[in-house]
Amino acid sequence: MKMPKVSDENMFAPCGMNCTVCYRHCFSKRPCEGCLKGVIDKPKHCRVCKIKDCVREQGYKYCYECDDFPCKLIKNLERSYKKYKVSLIENSLTVREKGIGVFILEQREKYKCSECKGIISIHDRVCSECNKDYNEIL
Repeated sequence: MKMPKVSDENMFAPCGMNCTVCYRHCFSKRPCEGCLKGVIDKPKHCRVCKIKDCVREQGYKYCYECDDFPCKLIKNLERSYKKYKVSLIENSLTVREKGIGVFILEQREKYKCSECKGIISIHDRVCSECNKDYNEIL
């Protein structure tokens, strides 16, 4: 899958995840459409997400809008993303401070393959098009 020229803001999840660079989106024959769109082709943990439910119940779109941010749910998820060298809290703070447009542009450049312009998955650091391994770079 090539990096889209225009990124959909709905691909930024309430928790701070950039769904565009998720393995499930990059490598699936039927890519997930992101956290904020439907439930078709989503992994179970995304369909039954407590964070997404909490944000909706509170009347927010993103966790960083809440006075309790970062809460226990986010901190727990953050710990699990350390192995991917990604901070969902930092992503959220960037969006809060700079806006989602700036965040998306920065992410597009960071996760765009230099060889073929494919998407580099944060989960395995491999390009979705040419399979170039970016583990040493990112």
